[in-house]
Amino acid sequence: MAFFGPSRDHLARLDGALVVITGGARGIGAATGRLFALHGARVVLADLDLDVAEATAATIPGARAVRLDVTDRGSWRTALDEIGGDIDVLVNNAGVMPLGHFEEESERTTDLILDVNIRGVLNGMRAAIPGMVARGRGHVVNVASMAGMIPIPGMVTYNASKYGALGATLGARREYDGTGVAVCAILPSAVRTELSSGAQLGAGMPTVDPEDVAAAIVDTLRTRAARTSVPKWVAPGWRLVEAFVPEPVERLARRLIDDRRTLDLDAAARTAYTERIDRHATDHARDEESAR
Repeated sequence: MAFFGPSRDHLARLDGALVVITGGARGIGAATGRLFALHGARVVLADLDLDVAEATAATIPGARAVRLDVTDRGSWRTALDEIGGDIDVLVNNAGVMPLGHFEEESERTTDLILDVNIRGVLNGMRAAIPGMVARGRGHVVNVASMAGMIPIPGMVTYNASKYGALGATLGARREYDGTGVAVCAILPSAVRTELSSGAQLGAGMPTVDPEDVAAAIVDTLRTRAARTSVPKWVAPGWRLVEAFVPEPVERLARRLIDDRRTLDLDAAARTAYTERIDRHATDHARDEESAR
C-alpha cells in the first residue's frame, strides 16, 4: 500500500515524515511548513534566501533550512545531500510573479519566471520522484495557480508558466500512476502574500490567505486529487464558464470586475518585492551566462 493512500489516518502518518518545501522562507511555503510540523513531520524549508529561511525555520518546531536554487540541478543535488534521508513529501512551492505589460517585460525577467515556475517544478520532481518510486511510496504537491487555468491581463508569462506547471503535474501523475507516488497540483486564487503586493485584491477576485493554501496542500495527502483549487469552487466554476459562457458575455463580466487591474499596480507598495525579483533576475542571468 502507498504510504499516503486515501485514509482517515493520513495526518497520523505524517508523524516523523520528511517534508521538503521549496520557497519555504515566506508566504505559502512558511505556512505549509508550520502546518506539517504541527502534525509531527520533519520539515525542511528550502529557499534561495537562506537567511530568511533560517529565521522562519527557527519559529517552527524541529524545522531546518537549506539553500536551494530550484532552477539549478546541481543545487538540488547539493541540497538533497545536505538534507539526507528519504523524502516522503515534496512541495514544489517556489515561484515568482512579476506583473505588468507584456511588451515591457525584460528578457531576464521572462527567463526567471519560466525557469523558476516551470524548470523548478521539473527539477524538483526529477530529484525526488526516483527515490520515491524505488521505495514504492511518496507524495509530490506542485503549487501552480488559478492563473494556470484562467488567463489574466498583466500575467502573460506568468500564465504560461503556471499552465506549464499544471501540465507537468498532470503528465507526471499519469506517468507514475501505480508506483505508489501521487503527484498533485494546487491552484490558489489571489493569495495575500508579498507576491500580490500592490495589486487590488477582492472586488470579484477570490482571495485567500497562505494558511488556506497550506491546508489544501496537506489535505491532498487524504484526497490525492489531481488538482485542487483554493477556494475549491473556482476550478469547477471556471470549467463551466469555458464550456457554456460565450466569449462576449465573459468579456463583459471581466470588464465589470476589472480583470485588467494587474496592469495598474501600486508601484510603491510593490517596491520591496520588485527589487528582490529584479535582483534575482540579474543574478540568474549572470549565472546562466557564466554557465555557457
